[in-house]
Amino acid sequence: MPIIAIDSLDDPRLEDYVGLTDVALRRRAEPERGLYIAESQTVLERALRAGHRPRSVLVAPRWLPQVEAVLAASEVDGAAVPVFVGEEPVLEALTGFHLHRGALAAMQRPELPDPAALLDGARRVVILDGLVDHTNVGAAFRSAAGIGADAVLVTPTSADPLYRRSVRVSMGTVLQVPWTRIPAIPEAMPLLHAAGFEVAALALRDDAVDLAEYAAAPPERVALLLGSEGPGLDPRALAAADRVVTIPMLHGVDSLNVAAAAAVAMWALRGTDRPRADA
Repeated sequence: MPIIAIDSLDDPRLEDYVGLTDVALRRRAEPERGLYIAESQTVLERALRAGHRPRSVLVAPRWLPQVEAVLAASEVDGAAVPVFVGEEPVLEALTGFHLHRGALAAMQRPELPDPAALLDGARRVVILDGLVDHTNVGAAFRSAAGIGADAVLVTPTSADPLYRRSVRVSMGTVLQVPWTRIPAIPEAMPLLHAAGFEVAALALRDDAVDLAEYAAAPPERVALLLGSEGPGLDPRALAAADRVVTIPMLHGVDSLNVAAAAAVAMWALRGTDRPRADA
């Protein structure tokens, strides 16, 4: 694989890495460019295991041996992946932040799977509707991965799971859990029903069912619908759901963070007959 020393920040080959602050990432049209950034050696390894293709890698000298080993161990044609190497102050000037997790990799975005194909055979899925905070999106994916969701569905009003902060907070699990985009919830209901799913919205409502009661005899296939961080679920999405489920709170707390709510609900619905993901 070509090892290229960085001697100029104006090198056009480094365009993928210029000014990668979170603000800049939010403003860039990365989905249209077909690019996302994998930050850290661990995330790069998970991206490669998922079959994603690196366009290039940016690394400080002390991390180069590990990154070379990761690329060599993957099925990627390492000869075609340029590895840019620069001293840490140079990399910080280039990217806009201190590179302390080993490496950055500019990855080609994979084609998202067809929702119907993703739902085929799934039993527990999580739907993220209107989550605009990249940290919460990443944390929700980590909860879904750790507790065993079969898939995550993301509506058009939710932030991009492959933004750098989302990938980082998820510890790369956005690259492990199968996920795709779906239309807005009212339009997506026929798809979910055709796959045999009951859509259970997590929300505060007088007619909501206690999570423990719901989990005692859940449907065979459940899609947990979670709404935005502030106002919660959009009224149209909430009205379209088949059931409304609530997590009882104490001490005057009215709700949990959306990622915590996803974890609690997934744990309650995990089922004793389901094999562990690493079994």
